[in-house]
Amino acid sequence: MNKIEKRLREVLARGEKGLIAYITAGDPDLATTVELAVAMGEAGADVLELGVPFSDPVADGPAIQAASQRALAGGVTVRGIIRAVEQIRRRSDIPLVLMTYYNPVYQYGPGRFAADAARAGANGLIVPDLPPEESGPLLEAAGDNQIDLIPLVTPNTPARRLPVITGRARGFIYCVSVTGVTGERESIMTDLAAMTDGVRSVTPLPVAVGFGISRPAQAAAVARHCDAVVVGSALVNTVAQKAGTPGLIKAVCEQVRELKEALTAREVQGVAAL
Repeated sequence: MNKIEKRLREVLARGEKGLIAYITAGDPDLATTVELAVAMGEAGADVLELGVPFSDPVADGPAIQAASQRALAGGVTVRGIIRAVEQIRRRSDIPLVLMTYYNPVYQYGPGRFAADAARAGANGLIVPDLPPEESGPLLEAAGDNQIDLIPLVTPNTPARRLPVITGRARGFIYCVSVTGVTGERESIMTDLAAMTDGVRSVTPLPVAVGFGISRPAQAAAVARHCDAVVVGSALVNTVAQKAGTPGLIKAVCEQVRELKEALTAREVQGVAAL
């Protein structure tokens, strides 16, 4: 069992649900990203998802698009992000997932990307614009370097596609809670129970749900139907609001603590359905 799956199963064994916390690498700068990552792990995040900025992030909403633009304008590169991962790993054992579009991976070279990311200490990879049928080279490179390639399942994914999408997955399955892009939402209308039950019928891997989850109460409600919850835009917005101030790390970590508290067994039980 790999580091990501092992951590999530340890969390479940404690009667909790996992918190996968996302920030954009290089926003506001890579030095802050390193400090944030370490502090978020100490504050209660179970897995860290680190976004690789890209100029055309088709799956991301306004908050993460803006964060990517700020990071790119600041000169962030894939090599710089990999060095940041290495610095994070020296100080924290939190499982770390890189979320990137395929173009940066292709430009870097799939084999070299997987090898360098693994050497730095990354444990998983999410590539939302790479369909399973075209993932062969990266899947092979990831497997050779003990990197989990984590697939996405959407509300529109046909049941017949689930075995194809999940068949060679490792780490966890990422269920997208809404159609469209990332971003904070007031409510989530997807039938999460049906969606996650369908995924669980074809794979034993932990199931995480993300997109649109921003508040502790939302996280607790979603967690009734999955093993872990992914929160991104809400944290990215706080980074943007507090950038350049001494309170940035404290503010983000307070959010992380509140979200994690909502995912304890006591909080997860008995919450209202979405």
